[in-house]
Amino acid sequence: MNPNFVEELKWRGMIHDMTPGTEEQLQKEMTAGYIGFDPTADSLHIGNLAPVMLLVHLQRSGHKPIVLVGGATGRVGDPSGKKEERQLLSIEDINHNLECQKKQLMKFLNFNEGKNKAEVVNNYDWFEGYQFLDFIRDVGKHISVNYMLAKDSVKNRLESGMSFTEFSYQLVQGYDFYWLFKNKNVRLQLGGSDQWGNITTGKELIRRMYFDAGQGEAEAFALTCPLITKSDGSKFGKSEGGNVWLDPKKTSPYKFYQYWLNVSDEDTEKLIRYFTLFSKEQIEEMIGQHREAPHLRLLQKELARDITVRVHSEEDFKQAEEASQILFGKGTAETLHKLPEEILLSVFEGVPQCEVGRPDFDTGIGIVDFLTDYTSIFSSKGEARRMLKDNGVALNKEKVKEDYVVGKSDLLNEKYILVQKGKKNYFLVKIT
Repeated sequence: MNPNFVEELKWRGMIHDMTPGTEEQLQKEMTAGYIGFDPTADSLHIGNLAPVMLLVHLQRSGHKPIVLVGGATGRVGDPSGKKEERQLLSIEDINHNLECQKKQLMKFLNFNEGKNKAEVVNNYDWFEGYQFLDFIRDVGKHISVNYMLAKDSVKNRLESGMSFTEFSYQLVQGYDFYWLFKNKNVRLQLGGSDQWGNITTGKELIRRMYFDAGQGEAEAFALTCPLITKSDGSKFGKSEGGNVWLDPKKTSPYKFYQYWLNVSDEDTEKLIRYFTLFSKEQIEEMIGQHREAPHLRLLQKELARDITVRVHSEEDFKQAEEASQILFGKGTAETLHKLPEEILLSVFEGVPQCEVGRPDFDTGIGIVDFLTDYTSIFSSKGEARRMLKDNGVALNKEKVKEDYVVGKSDLLNEKYILVQKGKKNYFLVKIT
């Protein structure tokens, strides 16, 4: 038996607004619901995961998820939650971004089989041939300017200035809902709480266009989830380097894993409900174990493992976990040698780095000279010798002595050597 969609979202804390009758509609029959995705980047980021999970739960509840990619609306730009107008993209850039996002969404949703298999639609398909004069005649007359001005997404921008392009966005998005309602029997639109105004405009447009055409009452439904913020009030999904992307080329699996591993206890209890498919009983048990021994960070580890595997892969998770162990002193030389270059550089990003010329290196360099004359890791040879004698220096996680000669067999990925001075001071040497 499929879970009740609304009940599932309620215990997970994933409902912000919902129109009356939504739960009854979903209990009555298999219902198609959609979410629109903005094509302004060639990757989704973790801020997009909440709406993605709405579609995941919709499909798991036996309903049909529709992914709308905004080939048309991406050329306008949604003003919701924005302080200034977006930069408009070229057709080529938008189409490239759409294809990249589609591939990422296929990791979460079943597009291949079953009556409720997911489907991707592009609103450019129905807007491409729609003439401007026809649109304002057929659609614009049904929604008043007063109605549009009352929306928060408009009111919040009026003082700073808002172009007609942006002002028209809610009407264009509203027409998406009408078109899908009419042509694909889509009864429900989902999204983040900042989309409530746009979504309800679509619901109202459907009602008025059907009524004005003498086709009686047509009822559509809307449901939004809360926008996620951290316990300190800052925006979820951002790191020091900006967005945390799903594309491994933009955010490495190691950094992705680390983001979730470093979430606060308070935030983790919320995020594990949002972004995993663990049952209510499993999550409550995990939270109980975590509260008994919060220093072990069991909840963060479960969250980081689950979401890294689903977004990337089991292998990526294992590499990220092993890389984490290296940085905190528990990794082995064997593990270090297996790390791909991009993960190695991710792990040791920010540690001091220096370069040594390959001609000198290929003939072999004594460890004392290597640590002083070639790299300046130690300020004097006397200091280097003392620390080598006390077992305080490691190359690639293995302790070395004063008579050691650094050579080709020490290279990681054929060009790096990791030097550890004491317990916590790392240096990455690149052989050029």
